[in-house]
Amino acid sequence: MTAQTRVRYAQTLAGEAGSAASTQEDAWQRAAELLFEHLAVRWVIAGAPIERQRELLMRFRAASPDERAWVRQALREHCAEHFPDVKAP
Repeated sequence: MTAQTRVRYAQTLAGEAGSAASTQEDAWQRAAELLFEHLAVRWVIAGAPIERQRELLMRFRAASPDERAWVRQALREHCAEHFPDVKAP
């Protein structure tokens, strides 16, 4: 992730101006979505890969609570390994 993306992510997570979030929960959800947008390149569900960015984002938005929890955990693990300065939601 670029430095600018990291700044944008931190601002989104904090719910600062420029973010569409109106509550802390909204900010947290938007921050997770932003990380997903920037880091996910492929998601295989029931053997069917999703690789197009727009389709990935649409699938993430339609994900069940359990799927979202799985994605957040994967984002946390990825950030801990590759971007230790980024606090994933």
